[in-house]
Amino acid sequence: MVGNVYSFTVDNWLADISLAHSSGIDGFALNVGIDDWQPQQVANAYQAALQSGTGFKLFMSFDMSSLPCSAVGDAGTLRTYITTYATHPNQLIYNGGVFASTFAGETCTFGQGSVSSGWSTQFVQQLTGSSAVHFVPSFFVDPSQFNTYSSVIDGMFNWNSGWPIQVTTSLVSSLPGVLGDIASGLTSAVTSALSQFIGSTTSDDAYISSLAAMGSGRTYMAAVSPWFFTHYGPSTYNKNWIYLSDEHLYATRWESLINMRDQVDIVEIISWNDFGESHYIGPIEGDQPMSQAWVDGNDHTGWLNLTSYYASAFKTGTYPTLTKDQLVMWSRPHPASASASDDSVGQPTNYQITQDKVWAVVLATSPATVELSTSPTQSQTFSVPAGVSKLSISIQPGGTMHGTLTRAGQTIIDLQSTNFTFEAQPTTYNFNVQVIASP
Repeated sequence: MVGNVYSFTVDNWLADISLAHSSGIDGFALNVGIDDWQPQQVANAYQAALQSGTGFKLFMSFDMSSLPCSAVGDAGTLRTYITTYATHPNQLIYNGGVFASTFAGETCTFGQGSVSSGWSTQFVQQLTGSSAVHFVPSFFVDPSQFNTYSSVIDGMFNWNSGWPIQVTTSLVSSLPGVLGDIASGLTSAVTSALSQFIGSTTSDDAYISSLAAMGSGRTYMAAVSPWFFTHYGPSTYNKNWIYLSDEHLYATRWESLINMRDQVDIVEIISWNDFGESHYIGPIEGDQPMSQAWVDGNDHTGWLNLTSYYASAFKTGTYPTLTKDQLVMWSRPHPASASASDDSVGQPTNYQITQDKVWAVVLATSPATVELSTSPTQSQTFSVPAGVSKLSISIQPGGTMHGTLTRAGQTIIDLQSTNFTFEAQPTTYNFNVQVIASP
């Protein structure tokens, strides 16, 4: 999110690029909006990528919820970004074209009679030679309508595939065995039913099928994301909801994409630094979009451990051999049903569908014993095999996060949160998570 890096220097970009590259990430999608200072930060990003010497790639992802797109002249801004970096050594070139994407844009006409004509005549057709684009936008339209954009798109980015967005309080209340009210908590039968949505590829299948119907060579870019919570009131962005992210969503979604990697061309992680929606996997730095209340103190970089493992498997088709035991744990800071004492925004939509648990992923070099605990009197012990194990334990007010991995009587990992307590009565609603991880 270039909009969140107003104060960045080239060195800041270089640090992020080095961290991302070391975590198995091949490039950044640069989400750009309307701010007049953003082109300079894009320039800084390309300069840093070149300085890194890693071959790290960049591409433009035009945020059409921010950029104007009703007049002919509006397309000029987009074209300038493309032509400026088309031949840069760190620009992502895909299938011979300058790779470019969007967030939204399905209502943009650029002064033409239709959306398709607008994008085609004012953007795609005007970029030729070394500036010709390979355009894979995220248009929020039904896949059955993709053929409407046959003269525009080289593929499609399925932004919403990162989460099971169809899972709402209403849907959960309609599941078999639920008597219309889930305010008192989620039963084991309900949580079992919900697990079918975690990592589902129904959305991917629809996109892939519709792109295939347009002819060969269309690019499918899927999304993977670890979390989603946003909490803005009517006086700001007016968005206050969660998407179901329980049941180790990040790991399970990656596994689904790895299983169908022959049909998925590119995976975009949402996100590196979108703090406002709580799905950042990079460091908390730069300039937050008024999200400090639910972001500060909730580090997510532990998810980079999982990113490295799964990205390698996606790119090679083989899960890497584990040479070091690792443990990653995360939890929300208060019960889903808690009542905040000083929060005018209110409980987020769908707050009832998340469980009060500590989630853990173990990467074990060989069979081991893992103990998860949230207090001296609440713990659970698991025997884990070599490879990945996805575990969880319930958490109550006053609880913390603690996990150990032992083997042959030796403690290999002893991981404990240092600034986390599950609060019974929070001041404000916070459905973000704190992530901790072994080194």
